[in-house]
Amino acid sequence: MLHPKRRPTLPGEILKEHYLQPRDITVTAFAEAVGYSRRHISRVIHGEARIEADLAARMAQVLNTTPHFWLNLQNAIDLYHAEQEMKDWKPNTVYHVA
Repeated sequence: MLHPKRRPTLPGEILKEHYLQPRDITVTAFAEAVGYSRRHISRVIHGEARIEADLAARMAQVLNTTPHFWLNLQNAIDLYHAEQEMKDWKPNTVYHVA
């Protein structure tokens, strides 16, 4: 199991810094474009809400990317958090019965 030294970049940070800000798109305008509430998109940007498949598909359509791009970013952060939570966890021994 890999333990990255630093947290992967949040998908919301990528959204804000690489897609919304350079294009002067407001959170409100983007939320309307993808059909989600401004609050939900704001929560995604701040890492308080996950990007689920439906939102990833909508974001891909609006931003000319792929749903996999957004889901892979989300999976990276989810896996990082899971690995952080299990740092001290030790698996039980599994016995093979022949």
